[in-house]
Amino acid sequence: MSLPQNRALALNRDDLDSLVRFALDETKRLGASEAEVGISIDTGLSVTARLGDVETLEYQRDRGMGVTVYRGKRKGSASTGDLSRQAISDTVAKAVSIAGFTAEDPCAGLPDPDMIARDIPDLDLCHPWDIEPEAARDLAIACEAAALQVDPRISNSDGASLSTHQGLRVFGNTLGFLGGYASSVHSLSCVVIAGKGDEMQRDYWYSSVRDWRELEDGVAIGRHAARRALDRLGAARMATCTAPVLFVPELARGLIGHFLGAIRGGSQYRRSSFLLDAAGQQVFPDWFSLSERPHIPKALASAPFDAEGVVTRNRELVSAGVLDGYLLSTYSARKLGLKTTGNAGGVHNLIAPTGARDFEGMLKLMGRGLLVTELMGHGINGVTGDYSRGAAGYWVEDGALSHPVHEITIAGNLKDMYRNLVAVGSDVDTRGGVRTGSILVEQMTIAGE
Repeated sequence: MSLPQNRALALNRDDLDSLVRFALDETKRLGASEAEVGISIDTGLSVTARLGDVETLEYQRDRGMGVTVYRGKRKGSASTGDLSRQAISDTVAKAVSIAGFTAEDPCAGLPDPDMIARDIPDLDLCHPWDIEPEAARDLAIACEAAALQVDPRISNSDGASLSTHQGLRVFGNTLGFLGGYASSVHSLSCVVIAGKGDEMQRDYWYSSVRDWRELEDGVAIGRHAARRALDRLGAARMATCTAPVLFVPELARGLIGHFLGAIRGGSQYRRSSFLLDAAGQQVFPDWFSLSERPHIPKALASAPFDAEGVVTRNRELVSAGVLDGYLLSTYSARKLGLKTTGNAGGVHNLIAPTGARDFEGMLKLMGRGLLVTELMGHGINGVTGDYSRGAAGYWVEDGALSHPVHEITIAGNLKDMYRNLVAVGSDVDTRGGVRTGSILVEQMTIAGE
């Protein structure tokens, strides 16, 4: 293997601070009234093994700068992957030039000064993994091998992949803000295929963390992926019916994600949301809440400030089922006559209520219905809330898995689905920006034969 052995970041924090200051000085020199600059560098290693051999081995080293300038209420943006001072100067000049041609927008501009982050906490987000390519290869091969050894019916594989990335981002603006932080993400995954006769079923499992020491054991990941694929053998279609539906945690996260899309400022001011003007309204049952916690150490969606340098804060987004407000950037907030919520760039660790029931308890609570473990397609209407997606999973009888099902469609309306949530499980998935357990919806239409 001939990949570079040293994957340390080529530039350090002082280097990036200096480049951001230089770019901001250039914006002032060229006549911008306001400006913001972000510079990032990233490095990583990814390896995929399939059937015991290396299939792909990639080394990544990226860098880039983005600058946005304002000439009054006219906005211009430009970017470059070249961090030489000449390239930065040229890029700033292009952004200033562009701003001379754009229309005035009364909502354009930097955040209000009192919204900018001043104290930037250390959230323990960076844990570089100096793993050699050979060792990464061996871990991926061992993960896949563990899956293939579970059962002779594990007949094929889409491979096991290990990736490790670290990066550094610095952001500054002409309000005097200059901040940055390093971060890392490491993941290990496995996808295998179970076969019986002419039937084949595919499934997966993965782990993703900030600190490589906290990765789930590769052998355990492989075995879990194999068991999931085996459990799907014998899947069949089912008769069309109306029944309760239980979403496993990794899919329940997406269910909440549709809600977040509906309450983003852009959806609200464009009048394209099924939850239009819903702030202050009962959207979920009165036992349901959603809390944003941006400063959880090592969490995958933690951030001390948002994409505009606005401070991130703990927030109750939904309390007793009532929507307390929207997810706003500076621009969308001004369009709505509101204040930014520090959500430029997304949410930061949204936490659903943790119920008292584990996964088995959620199955018993449902009694009879559909457990969904896979969703396909994107049949979501963000304006009406109509929801229709291809699905696979298991039919549940008497609170226990009965048999696997596939080639079905589940349908409903998100407003009704949210209002009719029955419970959230204690089986919380922390591998993303939304932390939730399995979610039970009271009733949906299940279209089969």
